[in-house]
Amino acid sequence: MVPRVKICCIANKQEAWAAIRLGASALGLVSEMPSGPGVISEEAIREIANEIPPGVSAFLLTSRQDVSSIVRQQKSTGVNTIQLVDELPLGAHQDLHAALPGIRLVQVIHVQDEGSLEQAVSVAPHVDALLLDSGNPRLEVKELGGTGRTHDWTLSRRIRESVSIPVFLAGGLSPSNVRQAVDCVSPFGVDVCSGVRTEGRLDAEKVERFIRQAQQGGSQ
Repeated sequence: MVPRVKICCIANKQEAWAAIRLGASALGLVSEMPSGPGVISEEAIREIANEIPPGVSAFLLTSRQDVSSIVRQQKSTGVNTIQLVDELPLGAHQDLHAALPGIRLVQVIHVQDEGSLEQAVSVAPHVDALLLDSGNPRLEVKELGGTGRTHDWTLSRRIRESVSIPVFLAGGLSPSNVRQAVDCVSPFGVDVCSGVRTEGRLDAEKVERFIRQAQQGGSQ
């Protein structure tokens, strides 16, 4: 299967349209985070989400952990997908589905050890997809994405093989390694932020190479 490509850390409408024209099937819009790149205001997220055409998913990255705050963010921004970058309390995913019918939930799993596999298997029945990243929520200032680090792709493959929902792969991906990552993990999709940027700006040439390499990996 040729993987979908999600371009994250979209900063403005110009970057959004550039990514779409180059073949991105999803865009990541980053709200307030304890650390990491790409944060923009909820007003900017709403303006970008309103421009995204049908067929392209608008992911709101949120570090919120309470249902009411997450619901408020979705209503404020109008996105069709919520990427939950931190763990939620027991039952919160079900409450979100009930409060936001039709809005897809993607839970981030920060791949660190065997506990990440257990967490993925536990949460998978309650969400629409998983996204495997390289953060560290155990730090005093949590790392919840955008680290630029890869993780153990063999563990990511085991997670992908253990769940029945789509799995996105993130964490330190770039045009130079995404083909290898896809060959190793066989994810539903891949997700990139800093790997397609030059001096902080979206680099069209890097995006084009990233998408081409990801698709070549998926064609094997």
